[in-house]
Order: sequence, then C-alpha cells, then structure tokens
Amino acid sequence: MDILLAVSAFNSLSQRMHAELSDLGHRVDVVLASHCPDAVRAAVCEFRPELIIAPMLRTALPEDVWREHTCLIVHPGPPGDRGPASLDWAIAEEAPRWGVTVLQAEAAMDAGDIWATEPFTVSPVGKSDLYRNEVSDAASVAVLEAVRRYAEGSYKPRPQNDPAIDVVWRDFFRQERRRIDWEQDSTRTVLRKLRGADSQPGVLDELLGREVFLHGGYPEDRLRGRPGDLLATRAGAVCRATRDGAVWIPELRPRKTSGDPAPFRRPAVSVLAGFLDPSGATPTGTGPGASSLSLPEDPAPLELPAERGTWTDIRYRQHGDIGFLAFSFPSGAMSTDHCIRLLAAYQYALARPTSVLVLDGGRDFFSNGIHLNVIEAAADPAGESWANINAMDDLVEAVLRTTDRLVVAAVGGNAAAGGLMLALAADQVWCRAGAVLNPHYRRMGLYGSEFWTYTLPRRVGARAAHQLTYEALPVSAARAARIGLVDRLVPVAAQEFTPEIESMAAELAGTPDLRRRIAAKAAARRADEEVRPLAEYRRGELARMRAIFFDREAEYHALRSAFVRKLPGHSARPLTLVAGEPR
Repeated sequence: MDILLAVSAFNSLSQRMHAELSDLGHRVDVVLASHCPDAVRAAVCEFRPELIIAPMLRTALPEDVWREHTCLIVHPGPPGDRGPASLDWAIAEEAPRWGVTVLQAEAAMDAGDIWATEPFTVSPVGKSDLYRNEVSDAASVAVLEAVRRYAEGSYKPRPQNDPAIDVVWRDFFRQERRRIDWEQDSTRTVLRKLRGADSQPGVLDELLGREVFLHGGYPEDRLRGRPGDLLATRAGAVCRATRDGAVWIPELRPRKTSGDPAPFRRPAVSVLAGFLDPSGATPTGTGPGASSLSLPEDPAPLELPAERGTWTDIRYRQHGDIGFLAFSFPSGAMSTDHCIRLLAAYQYALARPTSVLVLDGGRDFFSNGIHLNVIEAAADPAGESWANINAMDDLVEAVLRTTDRLVVAAVGGNAAAGGLMLALAADQVWCRAGAVLNPHYRRMGLYGSEFWTYTLPRRVGARAAHQLTYEALPVSAARAARIGLVDRLVPVAAQEFTPEIESMAAELAGTPDLRRRIAAKAAARRADEEVRPLAEYRRGELARMRAIFFDREAEYHALRSAFVRKLPGHSARPLTLVAGEPR
C-alpha cells in the first residue's frame, strides 16, 4: 500500500514504523504535521495515500483529512485510556501493565474505533527508555496488525462504547504533580517523579538560586546529607540528598529566560558551573565544573561490587574468559569527556585476561555519536566539535586495532552516525530485533568520521554503503541483518537483552576454534593495513570534518542549534520524504 506517516517529529517510533513498514513492501512517505498548517493536506494531495498513520502526533489532524481518509492514531495507552500524558500517569501510578492502542481518528481525542491493541509490562526505567523499548515493541505489533487488517478489508474496528472497555480521561500531567518535596518525599518517590519526566519535560526545581529542570534519576546507596543538598559530583552528574537517601541526576536544563528562550539539556555539573561563572562561559569537562561548585568528586570504580546500589555511566564486569564493558549515556550522546573515559575503561578491559570482550550498550541507546548539546553550549562550538570527533576516533581506532581477542558490540537500543560506527568497529555486532539504526551523517550536514569509510563498505559493500549514507533513512534491525550491517539478531524483550547477551558470549567463548578466529582476525587487520592504513582513512575523513566545523557558513551549525533546541528549523531540513521536498 501507499502509506503516509503524519508525525510531529521523526522520532524513534516514527523511524521504526517507517523502516518496518518499508520492509514489508509498502511505499511509505512522511509529512511533518507541524511544518506548516496545511502540510498534511498538501501531503495527502501529493502522495494520495491509501492509509494515513500517526505514530507520534502532538496536534490534531485536519478534520477534512480524517473524514475523507482512514487515519490511524498510535496511542501509548490501553483501550479506553484517553488524554495527552498516558505514560506519565502510568509511571506515576506505578501501573504494572499498560498497552498501546491503534485507533481511528475522529473529533474527540483518543475516542475512535480500535483497530489493534498490544499490552506490555511497565519496567522500572525512565519514561523515554520505556517509550523506546516496551512501548515501541508493542506499537510495532499493534501497527502491523492494524495495517494487515485494513489491507484485508474485512475487519471491523471495535467501537469504544463497548461496555467491556473502561474509558478513563487522563489530563495533562502538570509540573505541580511532578514537583519534588525534598523534605518529605522518599527516595522511591523522588525517583518515580524523575523517571516520569527524564527526557521531557523534566522536573522543575531550584538549584543555586536558579530554576532548572531535572532530567534523569538513579539511586545512591552511601552518600547522605540534609534533604535537598548537593552532595557530590560524578561523571558530570550531581548527587542530591533525599530524606532517606540520595539520588544521582545526570542532566539539567535551565528554565527559559529572555537571554536564552530555548535552553537545552546538558550535563548537570556544566549547567551549575555556568551559573557560578560571571563570564557566562560553560565548561564542557566535568573536572573544572566540579571544583567551581565546591563539591567533592565521588568516582565509582569500574568494577563495582555486586552489593553496591549506585549510578555510574561506565562499568566493567568479567565472567570467566569474557569481559563486559557496559556504558550508558543520556540520549546516547558521547561528549569529549565521555569518549576519553570510555577509552580509558576500554584500555583497562584490554589489560584483563579475556578472549571475548563485549561492548554492552545495555537496553537503551547504544550510541548516537558526538554530543551536540555539549558542543552547542561550548564557548567555541567549532573547537569542541573538533575535540569531540577526535576523541570518538581515538575510541573507535582502539577497537579496530584490538587483535588479541574478539570484540562484540551488543546493540540493545538505537544507534546512529558515529555511535553506530563504534559498533561496526567490533568483530561482531549483535542487535536487538527492535532497534533502529541510522548509518549516516548527512542530515546533520556532516561528512562523518569514526572510520566509516573503512568499516561500512567492509560490511555491506561500496554500493550499499553509498546508498545508506546518501539516502540517510532509518534501517530496521531485520534489514540490517539481511544486508550484513549486523551479524546476529537478538529477538528478545528489552529487559532480557543483557542476560541473553551473556549467554551468547559464553557460547562464543566456548567455541573450539576461537583461537583460530582471533588469529585470522589479526591477519586480516595486517592485510588491510598494507592495502590502506587506518591513519589514511582517519586523515581523509577528518579533513572533510574540519572544513565543515570551522566554516561558519556550514549548515551543520544551524542544524545543530535547531536540533538541540528542538526548533522547527531542524525538522524541516532532514526528511527528504517530506511533502514538497525532492525524493
């Protein structure tokens, strides 16, 4: 069929729907509904779709469109749930089970007939993690079922006046409900509030006399203090005392002011340090910011004891002959500091006696490459871009030059740009079936680095590499496996990914020909080095990147600024499939 996706943003769920529907042979076009008031009407006239699907839509579809065409709305709530903040309420009320409903658009919000529904278990994670994983998995099942039913033509959607459906309206989840009472709220309550707003909209609070939004929250088992006090820093995050414990908060976002009408999230320490610096400069590293805050740095060892209940973004664990280097950075973005610390951890892992080393990205984002928010906040964005890409290249090169063991990239969540190239540097890529991959840089106005000109053609061939990077469209995990972008699909739920990876790694480490495979890998690296050294790939890529970074007129700078500030300028630029733009 010809299907039109009407979206407010081409987010992770919209990308997954585009990729999976395309895999099934449908022609899928996309329109950004917020691009202009008549964008949806124009897209309908241009593409003449047989079916319109709205995976993520913040504004109502025009009445003439949904009256004349079948329009399916993806609602992140069970049948009968209505309102604009379904997941917020599910987390706040600690619902053990929730669901996704695909319903037909009509005048009343979320009141249309039901085409499909799929339940899911609510894992104790942040809202954005839940959305990208359990919600996305359920939405995939429900949308594909609804499309199949529509195509067959005989299915009659279920009206919501069915007495078996309990209709519940849930209003906006306002900041008054999110606000933390540091004197009275328990750590459990604080964490629930933080997790319910981890990406958007954050929890409004006050620190150092300034209003900020808190993003993300993790428990701390040892540090204690007066409720509300800042206790320590770690890897750019701050630790804050509760009445019965403490929590780590990785990111902050200043409230809008006349001086900065569109502030954005970034590491908590750098935001607070910027408040204290009379020049207004914001440090990009964690060390200077920590000292200016007069807070102690509380580093966590890479190998945390099993009984510890604290947060750190990089960990190492070892099971016999297998090392697991786990990392998890907010939104998958890796700043210069993140890259330097992860490289140091990788070198630590290489010093351990293992034959298999797993880069364990966990259940959420694997990596999305350089940290555009930190770059945008830097006093010298071009210089910080250059430092960040070189730090990413150092990390990827270390993986490529590892010849004494097999390296596996465990991609449990979405990966894009340089973050995906980090995974491709490994010997094997194991990818969860629900992940979405974006092996390109073009939509941010970049040529790319991280040795992509070596690793991508090596896996998929020169022609496919050109197609992937030029078309710059999302790739489903299933298609990635078919074309050789990844080696193994891992068809498990998000919460089962790490245990499954541990089992698969044990199987790999136990193969009789492991030593032969390691030797063959080392020989292949030597042969490739003789044909064209890695240093040449790096020099060529970085020359192109440097020219972009230090060109004030390069579109990268405007695209980056619009992206981190969530301005319409970014949404209008990247989608070549948007109505009115060339295909």
